[in-house]
Amino acid sequence: MGGNAWSHVGRYQPDPAAAFRQEQEAELARDDHGFPGRTVEELWRDREWMEYIYTGGTATVLDQSIMVEPTDTGGGPYMRPLTDAEIRAWAPDGRPTHAAWRAALGSDRLPFPGRACGNCTVLFDDDGPAGMAYWGVTAD
Repeated sequence: MGGNAWSHVGRYQPDPAAAFRQEQEAELARDDHGFPGRTVEELWRDREWMEYIYTGGTATVLDQSIMVEPTDTGGGPYMRPLTDAEIRAWAPDGRPTHAAWRAALGSDRLPFPGRACGNCTVLFDDDGPAGMAYWGVTAD
């Protein structure tokens, strides 16, 4: 199999790691994928969950176990915020909108990460930060 690309927009928080964890908990509340009554942290300590993720996954923010630093480009499963230079490559003002992000994802200006990895960035509107964009590829 070749991994499946996915994308999602969630709520903004000033701390990207906190926003990521909040989005994971919200996704888990929407669909526990057959693993009821567990937190994200508990799932990532469960070998059955890891097997589930590595052989198909959820195609959501649940497929990444942690958030790493923007400069950490090692292997997944992790969520990585884009660096300022990566953002400015497709949003020159450094304040990407939802529309600019969608357009960049549909072009060669913003590639999807490798298998089992996710990327994220803050999205802006006229009033300031408006959401967090997440996109990634399943591990399978």
